[in-house]
Amino acid sequence: MSIWILFIGFMILSWLVSHQLKVRFKKYSQIPLGNGMTGRDIAERMLRDNGITGVKIGSVNGQLTDHYNPANHTINLSREVYNGTSVAAAAVAAHETGHAIQHADAYAWLGLRSKLVPAVSFASRYVQWVLLAGILLIETFPALIMIGIGLFALTTLFSVITLPVEVNASKRALVWLSASGITVSGTHDKAEDALRWAAYTYFVAALGSIATLIYYLLMFTGIGRD
Repeated sequence: MSIWILFIGFMILSWLVSHQLKVRFKKYSQIPLGNGMTGRDIAERMLRDNGITGVKIGSVNGQLTDHYNPANHTINLSREVYNGTSVAAAAVAAHETGHAIQHADAYAWLGLRSKLVPAVSFASRYVQWVLLAGILLIETFPALIMIGIGLFALTTLFSVITLPVEVNASKRALVWLSASGITVSGTHDKAEDALRWAAYTYFVAALGSIATLIYYLLMFTGIGRD
């Protein structure tokens, strides 16, 4: 029962953090940056200031779908960020550009995460089915659930490794935004708050994944079966 209470607690916490993130981004999307620069402009200037070339900047559909793809060296910004001139757009664009700078600097955690992507993609595709089959056949074929736990452990490791990658990208973004004068006293704290709540989502996801992994391990050992 205590395990399920913990899971429900994580679900509620995850929803609250996600909700707060959306509320803050909506709020800061209404606050103009003041210099008229769009998210694309921010990314271009940050790349230029760091001497980075060969990185393309494009727009993608959806909200909060912004990401950097190290495989093809592209910064992909949602349309609201790509064309936006708000504090939120600046913060997100600088954060994603921070990932491009990590790549150029051979940031170890980003490199490790990138190497795990193929294996994690495979694990994510099959882990739930393997775990379900393993739970149903835990008495007759216990090795199956161990395979599932192994796959889930891989996704958990990916979540944990993602934390320093995201935090470091935000740190790079905030330092540059302040040093370049893009954000000033009236806007920098808002950009920092937006990125802080974005980081919270990764933190909660990692904790939830660790808790779930522990539950599966307890189930396998017999402690969590009752």
